[in-house]
Amino acid sequence: MSTLRLPYYTLSVEAYQGFAATKKALTKSTLGKPLVELVYLRVSQINGCAFCLEMHSKALRSDGMPDAKIDSLAGWRVSSHFDARERAALAWTESLVDVAHTHAPDEDFAPLKEHFNDAEIADLSFAVALMSAFNRLAIGMRQ
Repeated sequence: MSTLRLPYYTLSVEAYQGFAATKKALTKSTLGKPLVELVYLRVSQINGCAFCLEMHSKALRSDGMPDAKIDSLAGWRVSSHFDARERAALAWTESLVDVAHTHAPDEDFAPLKEHFNDAEIADLSFAVALMSAFNRLAIGMRQ
């Protein structure tokens, strides 16, 4: 493990508190904690954030998610552990994390409308954006 480059959370307190407030707001989302944590974990897998991978895997396990489901998350497209709602959310997650290449196409957005209301789609998008930001901070500052 590397040494922390800068304690960004104490140097930019207001900005960090804004992220924390967003995370807290998402705990109230009707998406449900298990789905939000799965999204956080998938974003962290894609971005390679070891700190966040450990944190979100531990949270999912402590909330009772089966190990097999957590362990197969990177292969969710071919795994039988994920339902249609989760698959729609995970496809959107991957689309937004790699938005420079995907441009968030309609084929990734359209399935969301079958499983989520507009507020939930907004919450899902905020969850992806938030975790992407946290990953960049943790990786960049060597947390």
